[in-house]
Amino acid sequence: MFVVKGIDSLAETVDTLPAKEKELFQRIFKVTVATGEQNIPQSMQPWVSQCFGSVASVASQKIIKVNNLVTGEGTLFNRLRAYRPIEAKDRDTIHKDFKYTAENDMFSSPERSTPADVFGRVTGRYCVTASNVAKYDGMHGLVIFNDADPLGFTREQVIDYIDTGWQWARKAHALQPENKYPFFIWNCLWRAGASILHGHAHVMLTGGQHYAKLEGLRRAAMSYEGKYSSSYFDGLYEAHQSTGCALTRDGVRILTSLTPFKDNEIIIMGKELSLQFKESVYDVLEFYRDKKNITSFNLSIVTPPLAETEECWDSFPVIARLVDRGDPDSRTSDVGAMEIYASSVVSGDPVQLAGELKSYLGYTEEAHRG
Repeated sequence: MFVVKGIDSLAETVDTLPAKEKELFQRIFKVTVATGEQNIPQSMQPWVSQCFGSVASVASQKIIKVNNLVTGEGTLFNRLRAYRPIEAKDRDTIHKDFKYTAENDMFSSPERSTPADVFGRVTGRYCVTASNVAKYDGMHGLVIFNDADPLGFTREQVIDYIDTGWQWARKAHALQPENKYPFFIWNCLWRAGASILHGHAHVMLTGGQHYAKLEGLRRAAMSYEGKYSSSYFDGLYEAHQSTGCALTRDGVRILTSLTPFKDNEIIIMGKELSLQFKESVYDVLEFYRDKKNITSFNLSIVTPPLAETEECWDSFPVIARLVDRGDPDSRTSDVGAMEIYASSVVSGDPVQLAGELKSYLGYTEEAHRG
């Protein structure tokens, strides 16, 4: 087992880093601590103790603020929010709901019930593409899984979904060469934004520039590289590694994000869309499903453009990001005005998440040095 300090000790951990590691970490991240205090009336104290463990933990709360100085991302961590009385839904219950809606599954026969793109369909071993009826962008397709169960995925299936998505992108690019920027997303279950329960992913190809947040990330990385003469993505990994929030396997880097959008966000970075990269995506999805009982998630994969562009993408890696969206049937939204207009607010702990992930993958620092 891995013994790790939690996010509550992040500021202290950074202070004790060797000088070079501390300097690099502080190039990218700023960590501050706030205390929220309140008076709990006597009448509330039994309920507070039952829900949150003690009155004292609610009366004085420690909040950790982490801001990415390069990209502008930021997250507020308060572990107390994890103890709010919300009951997660397990996979068996999800399956009952799935069987209830399967009779009306419009993706059960995609060739008959979905449109094809103008260049036709791409058929994988475990999926087939379709054109999306209501498009995000001019070139927007679906990767519809043969296995309707959105949580029944295997290693071979996940690899095939990604491969099929990129075959679709290459066909779309051949038809419209001005569109060069591919993007793959998988919204699992309604909580993550899926309107249809049958397992499926989206793939887009856009032109002019990449989507706004991805272009913003590229520009921020280029600015960092110009200022420090080093790769932002290398620095991002090293800053996470120095605080116990990163690992490398087969040349693929995996980080438990220090500025997650929501709980349990994991970032995967590789030099190319290799088999090892796709297997790492599966491993994290399996960890989500089988270890963390996460039944609703968002996954995105972005690569450099499919053809030359005016702007520079030389140091931009292939990046996958995965985030937990919580209980699919919760009436409490996981995104509110704070997330939309200010900063993400989460209860999860990326340092502890890293320890769980390393343990699940059988990862040891000694066996993977270098």
